[in-house]
Amino acid sequence: MSTDSTGSSDNGSTDSAGTTREERFDRGLAVLTAVDGEAGQRVVDSLADVHPELAHQIVAWGFGEIYSRPGLQPRDRQLVTLGMLTALGGCEPQLEVHLNAALNVGLTAAEITEVLLHSAAYCGFPKALNATFVAKKVFGERGLLPVGAQ
Repeated sequence: MSTDSTGSSDNGSTDSAGTTREERFDRGLAVLTAVDGEAGQRVVDSLADVHPELAHQIVAWGFGEIYSRPGLQPRDRQLVTLGMLTALGGCEPQLEVHLNAALNVGLTAAEITEVLLHSAAYCGFPKALNATFVAKKVFGERGLLPVGAQ
């Protein structure tokens, strides 16, 4: 029995598509790295000593199964993710990761702020404001401020 980089056991079991647990993890890690860069790996690493199975599922299922599906482009997946994290509220650490991911996959700061404005109509100003302040932090760290006024 081997272990993957999250410390989870790989008993060699395969899913209905014939892929092993390790193959799903590897596919997910490639997608996670392409979308989130170092931030995604930091999330996985932060779970290693407390919940390696959660880290494995985030990578193998979240990115290896969901994010890797062909139905949406990475930028479109990030638009959806930003809207949902904004609507949920209380997800600011995850929102920070996905704001960086959105920039990594080609969204602009102006497009992101438009998403957050649009979100205000559906989930309210407090949640849109909280998300905007996270975006401001990310944009500042990446040298993207000020964002053009419209």
